[in-house]
Amino acid sequence: MTNTRTERDSMGEVHVPADAYYGAQTQRAVENFPVSGWEMSPAMISAMGRVKWACGIANADLGKLTGSGKNPLSDKQVASMLSACQEIADGKLADQFPVDVFQTGSGTSSNMNINEVISNRAIEIDGGDRMSEGKSIHPNDHVNMGQSTNDTFPTAIHVATAVEIHNKLIPTLRRMHASLQAKAEAWDKIIKIGRTHLMDATPLRLGQEFGGFARQIEMSISRAERARDAVLELPVGGTAVGSGINTHPEFGARVAAELAKQTNIDFVEATNHFEGNANRDGLVEAHGQLKCIAQTLLGLANNIRWLGSGPRCGYYEIKLPTRQPGSSIMPGKVNPVMCESLMQIAARVIGNDTTVTVSGGCGGNFQLNIMMPVMGHTVLESIGLLDGGCAAFIEFCLDGMEPNEEACNAAVEQSLSMCTSLNPLIGYEQAAALAKEAFKTGQTIRELCEEKNLLPADQLKDALDPWKMTEPQA
Repeated sequence: MTNTRTERDSMGEVHVPADAYYGAQTQRAVENFPVSGWEMSPAMISAMGRVKWACGIANADLGKLTGSGKNPLSDKQVASMLSACQEIADGKLADQFPVDVFQTGSGTSSNMNINEVISNRAIEIDGGDRMSEGKSIHPNDHVNMGQSTNDTFPTAIHVATAVEIHNKLIPTLRRMHASLQAKAEAWDKIIKIGRTHLMDATPLRLGQEFGGFARQIEMSISRAERARDAVLELPVGGTAVGSGINTHPEFGARVAAELAKQTNIDFVEATNHFEGNANRDGLVEAHGQLKCIAQTLLGLANNIRWLGSGPRCGYYEIKLPTRQPGSSIMPGKVNPVMCESLMQIAARVIGNDTTVTVSGGCGGNFQLNIMMPVMGHTVLESIGLLDGGCAAFIEFCLDGMEPNEEACNAAVEQSLSMCTSLNPLIGYEQAAALAKEAFKTGQTIRELCEEKNLLPADQLKDALDPWKMTEPQA
């Protein structure tokens, strides 16, 4: 087989693609899990590179890599290994991580994948032959020193989750809040009718309605921050079962400190490594916050879709940007496609929460969760969908929306709930009778009151002032 090379692991020989940076254990995983075609996300691979870099720094500072143990490295080799880690953290060698998400539940296949790639790339940087049988920079002895998949893989998931939320989702939600808040302020003088149960209600201002939307996103930002903070404790340092066997007592704290410095996120060593290794409760908590954000976005997009419905037979109180033809049969039809896209994204994220919850609660026994790859993949998918969906919604919908003042004003006088402001003056029962009679005759509340001469003209005008109805009255 001229397009392969032979590599060996503890189980024997394996044929690996000739130019691959990965080795035998990665190839076994590729052959064992031809399941979905879903590989680890770029965010997860980058985080694994970050974690391996931080582990390398900690081991170097502790004198473990260049010490008196088996096959110590030179300072130059350590630098080469760290350079390889940094390349992966920077997104290079992205095609060298072919292992399917649905693999061994601890993530061992992916951990060894990155160990092998770092090993071979480091040997190459150091000027050696990465194709040689003996590994001068070894994937287990050096790259994986002081580590187990059981603590470093979940650490990488936590790092990837926090980084993606901190660097992408939160800034995008802040832009969404700013866009909605700007609309709330600009549209504060536009009076429209309120709706509860999809039925006519009392007036409010379009700016007030959008102020409510803006507050929802402001609260979503806080939820995203809580999602990030739920994964700040890192299991690294617990090694196989949480006891820290084969690692230095300071290793976990040093790695967490390096990652915090590198990312500007407040990562810390797990308070209890047995909990840190065994449970992914923080990840479940984080995704629960993402689910809440998703349902907020679902409701927001659906409300905006309704407000823009029409243009002649719906509400049409706001004008949505025209993005694309809406029908293959009805010429000129335009649909609220950006709302529909965001609603579908929200549905996917809400569904993802079941996967994360089940994987966290039922995904292992005693000292290890064994559904971590799918948990990491699903959480990162949700973050990416929320970020990308919100960014598109802002650019192609929110920022370009315009109010339809004529439509907003037209419905106010027609609302039977205008009679609500008469309650203090004529009582609930008489006001209810008035509403029913107005509906039956087709009159407005104002017209019927004037016809019946229920109140003096000045008092009636004051009571039925739509603007006053949008604020509390003493």
